Amino acid sequence: MRDRELRLALVCYGGISLAVYMHGITKEIWHLARASRAHHDGDAPGTGTEAIYHALFDEIGEATGIRLRTIVDIVAGASAGGINGIFLAQAIATGQSLDPLTDLWLEVADVEALLNPEHGPSHKLAKIWALPIAWMLARDGSTVDQTVESGAREEVRAKLEKFVRSRWFEPPFGGKELLGMMLDALDAMAKTPAGPRLLPAGQPLDLFVTVTDFRGHPERLKLNSPPEVVETEHRLVFSFSDHGDAAAELAHPAELAFAARATSSFPGAFPPATVGELDALLAARSMAWPGREAFLEHVLPRQYAAGAADKAALIDGSVLANAPFRPAIDALKERPARRQIDRRFVFVDPTPGHRLGFYSEAPDNPGFFQTIIGALSELPRQQPIRDNLEALSLRSARIERMLAIVERIRAEVEGQVESLFGYTLFLDYPTPKRLAAWRSRAQVAAAAKAGYGHAAYGMLKVEGVADRIATHLHQIGDQPGPDRWRRLRDAVGAEILRRRADDFGTSHPGSASPATLDLLRAHDLGFRIRRLRLLARRMTELDQEHENAELTPMRDAIYESLAAYLECQRADPFLGLREAVRAADLDIAALLDALAGRMELRTLDRETDERLSAGLSALSKDMRRPMLLAYLGFPFFDIATLPLLQGEGLNEFDPIRVDRISPDDATSIRKGGAQATLKGIQFNNFGAFFSRAYRENDYLWGRLHGAERLVDILLSTLPANTTLEPGRVASVKREIFLAILDEEEPRLKSIPSLFAQLRAEIG
Repeated sequence: MRDRELRLALVCYGGISLAVYMHGITKEIWHLARASRAHHDGDAPGTGTEAIYHALFDEIGEATGIRLRTIVDIVAGASAGGINGIFLAQAIATGQSLDPLTDLWLEVADVEALLNPEHGPSHKLAKIWALPIAWMLARDGSTVDQTVESGAREEVRAKLEKFVRSRWFEPPFGGKELLGMMLDALDAMAKTPAGPRLLPAGQPLDLFVTVTDFRGHPERLKLNSPPEVVETEHRLVFSFSDHGDAAAELAHPAELAFAARATSSFPGAFPPATVGELDALLAARSMAWPGREAFLEHVLPRQYAAGAADKAALIDGSVLANAPFRPAIDALKERPARRQIDRRFVFVDPTPGHRLGFYSEAPDNPGFFQTIIGALSELPRQQPIRDNLEALSLRSARIERMLAIVERIRAEVEGQVESLFGYTLFLDYPTPKRLAAWRSRAQVAAAAKAGYGHAAYGMLKVEGVADRIATHLHQIGDQPGPDRWRRLRDAVGAEILRRRADDFGTSHPGSASPATLDLLRAHDLGFRIRRLRLLARRMTELDQEHENAELTPMRDAIYESLAAYLECQRADPFLGLREAVRAADLDIAALLDALAGRMELRTLDRETDERLSAGLSALSKDMRRPMLLAYLGFPFFDIATLPLLQGEGLNEFDPIRVDRISPDDATSIRKGGAQATLKGIQFNNFGAFFSRAYRENDYLWGRLHGAERLVDILLSTLPANTTLEPGRVASVKREIFLAILDEEEPRLKSIPSLFAQLRAEIG
């Protein structure tokens, strides 16, 4: 069988009380990841939907010859989506259970538990003038009667009255209460029996949570005149990673809880999150936080440098970034790849579509308060994600064009290599010494064939190396901000210019100065990575025609070598250089030498030659020929495609596809979208905070919708013209739906009639 990874980068939108619905979806994603891990490791399947997913992986393998593994390695979220993303990432990184979070949402995410005790009505007569408002909202025939189970209506009416009569002009919900809930849920997860980490060894898990800095922090911008201006930036991204280390924690529980609290500080409902609030709660619980200073310096660098991290007022991340695609896209760069990759961006949108009628249906012009509320809160959250999707589409289009070029010129390149070496090349044993000599000869020939075009290619390589070094040093220094990166990039560029004796192409076409060659040999990681990725791509193509076992030694040689080069892209192995990177009197020359010394690319090159020599020697002559042609032809391919890639070493080498999970997309059971299925959309998406029945309803629909869409996404990985037996997809979904109902019915006691309705609709 051929190996393939379905990699999910998950983006979770904000949704206020629809967090409960999104939890149902993320929990189903967790079940799928657990089933995939068990299937890949040869373990017995779990229960419920995990057993059905496990069997579906077997069925896909039998139908296609593909051993599919599904992983979630990038998670980004805002507001309610940020909370769910944090807990899902913690479960993936640690193998812990998500069940405690289910209990949190169902039992504790209630308006009475969330209300700040100091802001509730002090006695029965407090704010008695507001009673008519509560009665109007809760009267017979209102949305309460229409949307709440009969057994829960009195509960909702009572909580509505208390909520409306609470002190206004102060946030009604308590920040300390929400923060405590987050800590309690993380603690409950930690006490559950933990299984294995749900990612392959060495595969990093990256988590991003958006936050809004209410007061903002200064950022410098370069202009023509004046040369520099300062603007206020309010967007923040809290980032976490376990760096692929199963023994390392994603973050301290206090840090994850603080991120969850900050990203979900809905304006007006919760007070801004502050570091002081967290410090006070940890002190009350006698809970140590040893990494406090390092965490604050990482997530609040400007504020920390100014000694004002404790004063930062942090509000809901969805105010300015409700769909945090950008950090997830950036995380794609130079991720490990051990097999063929099918990369998906999956975004969870609980209430898709436009909320206001189009112009042909528009009501009268919005009024004073409607305009203010819309401008401050609703419109920023509802901004479309077109820009993000277009960025992904452009990236995918570049990769597809590059692959098309490689395929179009392959015959010509192979002809050039064969004419250069002769047919006897494929009869010789590819020793490490021969590989190095052949590679050097092929690079010289490719430069000569390119003529003056090689000068532009060489300049692009040097610029790419300078960009990569600056980016790497920026990551090592861990001081976010574009002005800091520009300072490093300017310094690196100036040092490279100083070291170069002359430019490309000054002596004769394709030539380069000794200083330039030394620079590329010491720092050009991108060239090595691109070469191995092209070789891996060629191997995948051949894998579709030959037995997997024959290519295993070659596959291992390629990916082991690739992993060694990719390790040089990470910041962790170079943390000893952090102080030097942060120094006010930056010694960039010493830094470049230290970086080169720690990477030791020449040593890695020798080790790679040894691995590839052994891998190529294990192949039959028929298989060795195309692999050698691809390896030695790489300089020809790179000269043709690097300008298209704009100097970027695109990592997973395959186009990206985007999938959505929302009520509008899951229609097997019931059509009509959120209006027909969700109750938390009531009261401007605060509805689920008023009733356990609301929360149970939305959580159950989240699992059902998530399961349906995950089956769709899994089956979309099948090769063209390959399908399961007629009716099999509907049968699989029906099995999963019933398994979810069987599992959840004992827990969800407030919605018995919904279970009866769903069983009838599914049947």
